[in-house]
Amino acid sequence: MAVADDGDLKARAESRRIRVLLPVAFGLLGLAAVLHELLLTTNPWHIALVAGSAVALLTLQFAYFNRPTTRLRSGQSIAMLFVQACLIYLPLLPLQHDWVSMPSLLMGCCLLVLPPAAGWLLFAANTGVYLWLQYIAGQAGQGTLYAIKFSTGTVVIGLIVFGMLWLVRLAAELDHSRRRLAEMAVAEERLRFARDLHDLLGMSLSAIALKSELTSRVLPLDRDRATEELIEILGLTRQALTDVRSVASGYRELSLDSESRSARSVLAAADVRVRMEMLQDELPAPVRTVLAVVLREGVTNVLRHSAVETCEIAVRRTEDGVTLEILNDGVDKAARPAAKPSDNGNGSCPPGGGNSGSGIGNLAHRVSDLGGELTAEVVDDGRFRLRAVVPV
Repeated sequence: MAVADDGDLKARAESRRIRVLLPVAFGLLGLAAVLHELLLTTNPWHIALVAGSAVALLTLQFAYFNRPTTRLRSGQSIAMLFVQACLIYLPLLPLQHDWVSMPSLLMGCCLLVLPPAAGWLLFAANTGVYLWLQYIAGQAGQGTLYAIKFSTGTVVIGLIVFGMLWLVRLAAELDHSRRRLAEMAVAEERLRFARDLHDLLGMSLSAIALKSELTSRVLPLDRDRATEELIEILGLTRQALTDVRSVASGYRELSLDSESRSARSVLAAADVRVRMEMLQDELPAPVRTVLAVVLREGVTNVLRHSAVETCEIAVRRTEDGVTLEILNDGVDKAARPAAKPSDNGNGSCPPGGGNSGSGIGNLAHRVSDLGGELTAEVVDDGRFRLRAVVPV
């Protein structure tokens, strides 16, 4: 994070330098035009007209064309180009041979605002007009070579203007993209936190509630059994605290074997008959962790079925990879509607009391990250099946 912050600060500093450099460069361009007019004439009205047109041009440049938010290829931008052309060429009428202006601004803005073909055409037209005006003016009697020299310098400055304006827009887009990436990172972290909180704590809290209820029932009848249940509740509570810390610090690896033992214990405590078939092969850590999360969330959903009597859990190798399947009865057939699409579009949500809320969507997201598929549906025999297939 520190490295990322340093890079972000450096990028922002570079962006500020670019934005400061632009008005400085254009201000020097306007100052050069006024100084050039002072070399040509001592007429105060001519000097004032050149200075006024230079200030108007720079104001238009700073207020409109220099803004990164200016809409290109719009009617307003074309109108502003026309205003800029008038400010550049209309002073030619009273100034005559003393005319000095900044046509390079118009050349650069044409390339920025107009489509490429039209922009280069107007750029060439401005270059030709400026060359012709310099030739007609015959600066100090030096004729064609002097006109070509001045026109070449104006063309180069026009290209520099276009490059600087485009650079400012790129810097602004980079800042905007950086902010969007930061917002997306924050949103992704919030989603991760919500998924982990739901998936990691759901079963622990359900088991604590279930065992607390069981303890309250057996306490008057069997104090030793109640003591054992309280010890298990203490262990579950500590595990829940560990899960909370892991959610805050980032996603952690889970043990599929440990989750299977915990699932068997919790289901047995709820008087659910459990048949479990676990794979003995060593699985990659990401696959093992995702399957453990699916098992934990699946068992949590099973505990929400008050009429559940049997539950089958199996982890097998198939042609598609590794499959985790959880089957349970207790689905209310009378209340069973048509199957709803699951959050990942591959199965169906549990009906009635089996609705897992956002849990199925969270699991589908985790499984799909590994290229797998999650389905949740009511099968033909009336049992509810949660099935995850993860390629290995």
